[in-house]
Amino acid sequence: MDRRRALKTTTVLLAAAPLAACTGRLTTFTTWRQAQQEVLDLLFKPKLVQGNPWNLSQVLQHLAQSIEFSMQGYPTLKRAWFRATVGSAAFAVFNMQGEMSHDLAEPIPGAPALDPSQALKTSVQRLLNAMEAFAAFNGTLRPHFAYGELTKPQYERAHLMHLANHWTQFQVKTAVA
Repeated sequence: MDRRRALKTTTVLLAAAPLAACTGRLTTFTTWRQAQQEVLDLLFKPKLVQGNPWNLSQVLQHLAQSIEFSMQGYPTLKRAWFRATVGSAAFAVFNMQGEMSHDLAEPIPGAPALDPSQALKTSVQRLLNAMEAFAAFNGTLRPHFAYGELTKPQYERAHLMHLANHWTQFQVKTAVA
């Protein structure tokens, strides 16, 4: 995307910036505790991942990375002008709508590769550990690689929307007779 097109996009998205204080209804996970329970339930009711080259374990690793990086720092950040304009406006729109939409097969920039052979139990535990650590975290949160600076409530909401967006690609695993 060239700079002129990016600036036009930014102008349109910035019109939504005043709505950043609005918080649309989360449609899948309304609380952190509910999301943790849904993650735990994957051990007992595994899901198939549709439309993504990642398996369930890899999706959970990706979600854990996102939460961990919010506390540790993302390995690669988009440029400051992007985070301050397009990225923050995108978060404002997602926040207002109460849901996000992103490329579900796109890794976090600079993140370690996802292990396709990692056991589901290990990935579930890693995600639950990350969620618990985030809930207890009282330090300074690191800028999101695309959205920039977020408060803890904003980050929690972003993580809930991220989880929910990935949940849209799950379908119930049926037993083979």
